[in-house]
Amino acid sequence: MTEISDKFWNAASDTAIMETIGSFIKHHRVEQNKTQSQLAKESGIVRSTLSLFERGQNTSMIVFVQLLRALKLLHLLQEFQVKQQISPIELAKLEQSKRIRASRKDKNEAKPKSNW
Repeated sequence: MTEISDKFWNAASDTAIMETIGSFIKHHRVEQNKTQSQLAKESGIVRSTLSLFERGQNTSMIVFVQLLRALKLLHLLQEFQVKQQISPIELAKLEQSKRIRASRKDKNEAKPKSNW
């Protein structure tokens, strides 16, 4: 499939985006040499639902996830994970609080007596 620019995603209607997602699923189904019936069965949906989805007409997120799972493409959803980021100020504070070297033993602590 060809790369779709950010301009397309920003300018496209919701229907056009759903049709693109449907085309994506169809492309990968055909690439894996699966019929609609095979993929539908593996996904746990009926063939007519898959047909509608590939045309961008039935756009349930559950169906989308089921199709990605059956096509072994769930890794594509990693882009949706929220990643914790530390601000530069917090990072600097953490670096300052790190111990640079070991501290001396307490001066009041009794030294062990020598057996000499």
